[in-house]
Amino acid sequence: MDKLSLEEIKKYKTFIFDRFTVNYKEKEIEILYYYEIVNLRKFIHKLVIPWNNANISKDFVEKLAFNIGVLEIVSYWKATLADKIIINCGVLSDRQKEFFRKVYYYGLGEFCYVNNIELNYQDFVHFECQGKTYDAEITYDGEGSLIAIGGGKDSCVTLSIYPGQNKSCFIINPQEVMLECAYATGLEDKDIYQVRRIIDKNLLELNEEGFLNGHTPFSAMVAFVSFLTAYLNKKKYIVLSNESSANEGNVMGMKVNHQYSKSYEFEKDFQEYAQEFLSKNIKYYSFLRPLSEYQIAMLFARDKRYHKIFKSCNPGSKQVPWVWCGECAKCLFVFALLSPFLYKEELVDIFQQDLFTKEELLPLFKELLGKGEKKPFDCVGTFEEINYAVTKTIKNLDKDKLPTLLKYYYDNYYDEAILKLDLEHQYCEENSLDVEENNYLKGIIYNDR
Repeated sequence: MDKLSLEEIKKYKTFIFDRFTVNYKEKEIEILYYYEIVNLRKFIHKLVIPWNNANISKDFVEKLAFNIGVLEIVSYWKATLADKIIINCGVLSDRQKEFFRKVYYYGLGEFCYVNNIELNYQDFVHFECQGKTYDAEITYDGEGSLIAIGGGKDSCVTLSIYPGQNKSCFIINPQEVMLECAYATGLEDKDIYQVRRIIDKNLLELNEEGFLNGHTPFSAMVAFVSFLTAYLNKKKYIVLSNESSANEGNVMGMKVNHQYSKSYEFEKDFQEYAQEFLSKNIKYYSFLRPLSEYQIAMLFARDKRYHKIFKSCNPGSKQVPWVWCGECAKCLFVFALLSPFLYKEELVDIFQQDLFTKEELLPLFKELLGKGEKKPFDCVGTFEEINYAVTKTIKNLDKDKLPTLLKYYYDNYYDEAILKLDLEHQYCEENSLDVEENNYLKGIIYNDR
């Protein structure tokens, strides 16, 4: 069905977060969230989180569950962008409202750009809250790390090199690829915390009926859900694999970033929010923040355990088994970024085709290089590092036998001066690692000289 007009959509002016329930079971807790777009649809959103039956504060669990519920609103509220959000099951302070306002606004930057919607930061939504205040405090002494796994090269690198003890991993709606990455590292089922997140089918029906749909700040949801998972299972550290490249936006002159909730800006905001409103005893941070996507690809190329397992392709994730589609921006980006290290035979073996030979990918290729109107809306790296990677690949090949995309690059953009940047050995000091971790990671990067 065609999209509805904005006038038709915006007549639904009120969204309600009515209540939530937390049900304790033998090895997991189930949380149900009850939402409503007034005069349109009601929704029940569901989370199931593993729990090792450790002693916990149910009041504190309720506090975390409420905060997750406020973040999860955005997945349903976006269908109409209702002017008002009424929360009947809890109170937010002005500081909390401002945090969620910012996450909603910038987390929906791509969504608004694609749907041609302009939102005023101060006026796009108003929160009205009533109910209890969640102020439970805890005395908490967790141990070990909870590493978020998505199946791609970044989390594989963290699994491979993270120095922390007592490692475990955290997966939302696990697919076989994600589990295989964990197993390849040596983790066992007892070390893998599998969360089930179930979207109400009523939202999917609204999408079919032409209501607003698009990208939401998924990694912000990961932050809140991983925090509760860590608490339920007595973990001290939540370890992400978001790199410095995630800070770059997609549209020149506009703060539109597909990876906003993977950016360092969000990481710092969430850390401050968690310290003030959740708990000071659980640390959330990205271990790979000092590195670029290029450096992560370099480290990934060295660890062959994951080469035939990992996947990052979103269209391919909808197939069973998960495959590289060979047609999307993410496939081409990963292929190009790994090309200085694995091209040609090893890379073709991974993707089952040589993407550099596909002329139909030229428009995407130019966008990845920064030669188009925007960067593709996907989790891809910076223009600088993709140009660096492609240049380095071409430098080592016979210029008379270049495949289609590399021949185009060589004829139009090739300049070996970019290699003076020495991207292999850059290091972003804007990160949340402690001194010991920074020294450890610098050792891995700088000792490569």
